[in-house]
Amino acid sequence: MAPLPLRKPVAKDRFPTLFSTLKTQVYHDPASRGPGSHTIRTIAWNPTGQLIATGSADRTLRVWNPDKPQVKNSTELRGHTGGIERVAWNPVKEAELASVSSDGTCRFWDVRNKICTAIVQLGEAGLTVCYSADGESVMVGRRPIQTNQILFSYSAPPSHLLLTRGDGSVSILSYPSLNPLHSLSAHTSSCLSLALSPTGRYLAIGGSDALVSLYDTSDWVCKRTITSPVGAVKSVGFSFDGSYVIAGCDENANLEVTHVETGDVVGTIPLGTGVGGGQIAWHPGRYWIAFAGDGGGLRILGAAGGQL
Repeated sequence: MAPLPLRKPVAKDRFPTLFSTLKTQVYHDPASRGPGSHTIRTIAWNPTGQLIATGSADRTLRVWNPDKPQVKNSTELRGHTGGIERVAWNPVKEAELASVSSDGTCRFWDVRNKICTAIVQLGEAGLTVCYSADGESVMVGRRPIQTNQILFSYSAPPSHLLLTRGDGSVSILSYPSLNPLHSLSAHTSSCLSLALSPTGRYLAIGGSDALVSLYDTSDWVCKRTITSPVGAVKSVGFSFDGSYVIAGCDENANLEVTHVETGDVVGTIPLGTGVGGGQIAWHPGRYWIAFAGDGGGLRILGAAGGQL
C-alpha cells in the first residue's frame, strides 16, 4: 500500500485557528430513491485514506475518491437487497471492503475490479462488521443480539474483542476463545458506538444517553465523559494522532471536536438544515472529517481546502 499522507500533529492551542480554515466538500449521489431514502448509515476510510465508502438505507453502497466529488468518479457496488448497515475495510488491503446488510448477508468486495468476491449468509439481518488489525479475521454482529458495534484489539493476531451491549455495558472478551474478561458499565442506556484511539490508549464509548465515555485501556477506568449537544451517539472516532475525538448524533445542530486529555471543545462543524451528522469518520492520516446522515449525503471537512 502507498504510505499514508500523514500530517504533523497540531497542538491544542493552535488547533482551533487552523481547524476553522477547513472547507467542506459535498458529494452528491443521484442514486437516492426519494426524499429521506438515502440516509447514510455507515462511513469508512480505506487504510491509505485515498478512498471512502458509504452505505445507505436505500441499498446504495458507493466508494468515493475524496479528491473527485463528481459521482462519475465513484464506484457503486451492487448486490445487496436491503439497507447497508456497516462497512469495513481490510486494514492491510487497500481495495478489500466488507459490508453487512439487513438482507442477511455479509459481502466482500474487490473495489479495484468492482466485483463481489464472497457472500456469507448470516441467517439474520446483519448489523456490524469489523476486521482484525492483521486482516486475517472478520467478526460480524447480527441484529437480535443488540450488539451495535464490535472491535478487535490492535494486537496481531488479536487477543481481545470488544462488544457494545443494549444494557449500557461493553463486554471485553478474549479472542479467539471468546471467554469474558471484563465488563464496563459505561452508560445508563444502550451503548451504540466504539472507537479505539490509534495508540490503543483510550476507548471511546458512545451511548443513547447522549454521552461519550473515555476509558483508559491500561486499567479500564473512565477518565472523563463528554456530553453530546443533543441525542444518541451513533458514531465516535479519534483523529489520526489520538489527540482529538468527535461524536456523531443525528439530532445535532453542530459537530464538536474535543481535546482528549482536557475535554475542551476545540472545533465546531455547523451542520445546517437537512444535513445529518449521525455518522462520522476521521481520515487515517489527516484532520479531515467525513460526516453524513439524515438524507444529507456525504460531506468531508478539509477536502475542499484549508490550512490544517
